[in-house]
This record gives sequence, C-alpha cells and structure tokens, in this order.
Amino acid sequence: MVFLQAFKNMFLISELRKRILFTLGILIIDRVGLLIPIIGVDVSALGALMQQASQTQGLLSYLDLISGGGLMQCTLFALGIGPYISASIMMQLLGMAIPQLEALLKEGDYGRKVINQYTRYLTVGLAIFWSSIYSIFLERHGLILTPGWGFRFMFVLSLTVGALLVMWFGEQISLHGIGNGSSMIIFGGIVARFPSYVQQTMKYIELGNIDAVLAILVLLFFVVISAGIVFLERGERKIPVQYARRVIGNKMYGGQSSYIPFKINPVGVMPVIFANSILGLPMQIAQLFSDKLEFLSVFIDNKSLVHNVIEALLIVFFSYFYAAMVFNPEELADNLKKSGGFVPGYRPGRKTAEFFAYILNRIGLVGAIYLATLALIPNALSVLVHLPFYLGGTSLLICVGTALDFSSQVESYLIERRYEGFLTSGRVKGRLAR
Repeated sequence: MVFLQAFKNMFLISELRKRILFTLGILIIDRVGLLIPIIGVDVSALGALMQQASQTQGLLSYLDLISGGGLMQCTLFALGIGPYISASIMMQLLGMAIPQLEALLKEGDYGRKVINQYTRYLTVGLAIFWSSIYSIFLERHGLILTPGWGFRFMFVLSLTVGALLVMWFGEQISLHGIGNGSSMIIFGGIVARFPSYVQQTMKYIELGNIDAVLAILVLLFFVVISAGIVFLERGERKIPVQYARRVIGNKMYGGQSSYIPFKINPVGVMPVIFANSILGLPMQIAQLFSDKLEFLSVFIDNKSLVHNVIEALLIVFFSYFYAAMVFNPEELADNLKKSGGFVPGYRPGRKTAEFFAYILNRIGLVGAIYLATLALIPNALSVLVHLPFYLGGTSLLICVGTALDFSSQVESYLIERRYEGFLTSGRVKGRLAR
C-alpha cells in the first residue's frame, strides 16, 4: 500500500512528472527507431544467424544486448548506445593515463565539456568502425541482396547516424529526464525483450524439453538473485572520518564526525562487459575471416568448463584493474588531509593511503567474486536444467542497477517535497509544496 501511495505521489509533483514523461517519450522514440530496417539486408537469414550467436554469448550477442535487439534485425539503431559507452570508457581510462586529459578532468565544467566533445568525436569513429566490420560480416555470410561499395557507404552512414541519434537521446534523458541516459536506454531495450523471452520459454516447455514446475523454480531462483543484487549493490563499508577543530577569530570550526562509503561493488558491470567482449571476440574473428579457426569455439562455448574458468578469471582481473583506474587511494588521502580530516588510528598522508588501499583490495575481492558468480550462474543452470537462459547475469545486473538508480532519484524528489518515497516507511509527512 505504501508503494502504491509513493507511485501516486510521483505524478503529483509537476517537475518529476515532466521528467518521467520525457524519459518515457525518448524511450518510445528509441524503440520506433529499432523498427526501421536497413535496406538491402536479408533480415530473416540474419535473425537465424544471430539466434545461434546468442547461444554462445559471443561479441555479437553482447552488441545485440546493448542495442536492445536492433542488431538482430539490422535496423537504423542497430549499434544502439554501444559506441558511446565504449567511447566514454576509453576516455575515462585515457584520462587516467594521459596528463593533459587528467588536467582537463580537474578543470570543472569547462574540462568536462571538452572531454564530452572528445567523447562524441570518438563515438563517431567507433560507429564507423563497428558498422564497417558489420557490413563485412554480412557480406561474408551472404546476407546482402546487392553487395558493393554503394551498399557499404549507405550502410555505414545509416548506422553511424543512428548511433549518434541514440547518443543524443541518452544525453537528453540525463539533462531533462530522470536517471542516467545511457543506462535507461539499455534498460529499455532489455525490458522490451522480456515478452519474447517468456514466449520462447513457454515454447520450450510445450515441446517437453523441460518441466513447467522446474521452470517456475528457476524463475523464483532468479527473483532471489535479483534480491541479492539489490542487497549487495546497496552494501558499503563506512570508514569513519574525524575533522580537527580549528579556531578562526572568535569562532570554532570542525570537530564533527563523518564517514567515507566504499561500495562492495565499486566498478559496476564494466568487468563483466569487458570479459564477455574478450571471450566473444575470437569466435567472431573465426566466423568472419576463416573456417580454419573453428577450434576456438571449444574454448568460448558458454557451457564448457574452460570458458567459465577463463571468464571468472577475467572478471576478477578487470574488477581490480578498473578499480585501480577509477580510485586513487593516495589522492583520496591527500584530499582528506587538505580538508583537515583524518581516519582515527591512522596518521594523515601515507598511512591513510595504505589503509584505503588495503580496504579497496579486500572489498574489491568480494565484489569480483560477486560479479563472477552472477555472470556464471546462468551458464551453470543451463547445463543442469537444460534450459537456455535468455536473460543472463549481465542483463540482470544492468536492469537492477538502473532500477535502483531511478528509484533513488525519484526518492530524492519525493522527500524534497515532503512525501515518503519507495525506500521510506510510515505515513506521508506532508503535502506538495506548491
């Protein structure tokens, strides 16, 4: 009942209502773009090929997930938000390695605008590169009705323009809507495919390949996993911080206590995406260029032990690597020292930085094991119950994480207007401040 009241309160706040409707409108336009096909492609044959790729969880399967299913139908928005996400990650990593970009990141709004512009340029380059590789892939498999340079030019131009439009949609959601624009677009694409997942599973049950009771038990198991994701994504280690007292004139400043939160999973879903991309790339190269490399499919079949062990190791590696690129214990300790704060029991400076590094390593191990387990559970269950899982651990983590971010932003609007939110309990504290 409290949830329904909070849902009703969402639409009583004018600004929040406009942002939610704007976000829904952009997502609808994005789904319409996924229905516009590219001329000159045998869509039916491509769909059958992509269905095979989804069983191996290769690079094409990952790109189709990010595009919301547009890659399977080869539509105008086939690349989806993928080029922009890859460009953002690359710029973030380059910003940690190139001093000039690192200086721009520290220059506030101006630096962020310049970095965003560089990200857009890189998005154009990646979209051209991916669409060119995609056109070669289609020609190699005989899926083009009239192959030639004319088709390649129009194909690359169409997919590049579509990728830029989706990038612009994401930016508009971040500015005028609610939630992170890129995450919301991916979330909308995954949720839009839920009916087809249910339909395919029901067909699988009707053919007698799996018992209906077992399918329900598996569904309940995924509900439990979703609850576990919510619990772990909300989990954090709070490091207490004490600020020294300072006397300025006749007034005393500082002396209060605070804390620094370290999340159990500080890197999100990025390590899983990197691992899936690397594992899927060899198979796609083998399919694209030569039939002599078919032996690679033995190592990247998602049901093989070798594949799962390598994927788990890659997730752990990228979890530590990405955390090291994003979090700098020395910089964090230096900023804390400049603000007059210290961690009780540790001297400011090097000792505090060593303590932060110690905490990040321990928490990073828990987060890496959590991500690896989440990514491998669908593979293990598919072997045990012989049921293909169309919604993998990566998709589940993206959906739950985006939903949590959305609910947190809605919660802030509701509390600001003295309404109770989704995560609070009790009676409504007041009416809308008009």
